[in-house]
Amino acid sequence: MKAVVFLGDSLSRVRDFPETARATAGFQLHQLQLGLDPEDWKPMTSIGPGVREIRIRDAAGAFRVIYLAKLEDRVLVLHAFSKKTQKTAQKDIDLAAARLRAWRR
Repeated sequence: MKAVVFLGDSLSRVRDFPETARATAGFQLHQLQLGLDPEDWKPMTSIGPGVREIRIRDAAGAFRVIYLAKLEDRVLVLHAFSKKTQKTAQKDIDLAAARLRAWRR
């Protein structure tokens, strides 16, 4: 089973999700640990190759977890946030990309 590594404040941001969204995020991350795809995801190639976004729709709103799972031994969670608009905010994309660059150094 792959380890889940949270970069920056991504763990505390997931913990700030409402209870049902947090539980869904935890389940989807566990799927990744087992080498499976989450139920609802999309590629985030603007951040980097192999980066994806888990999409969580909840009564409390829309939530996202940006991650890199193509590593052999771990899943990197780059960023987690609640989504307020149709399009992902540039600041969220930039933060995830910066964390990925810093981790690669």
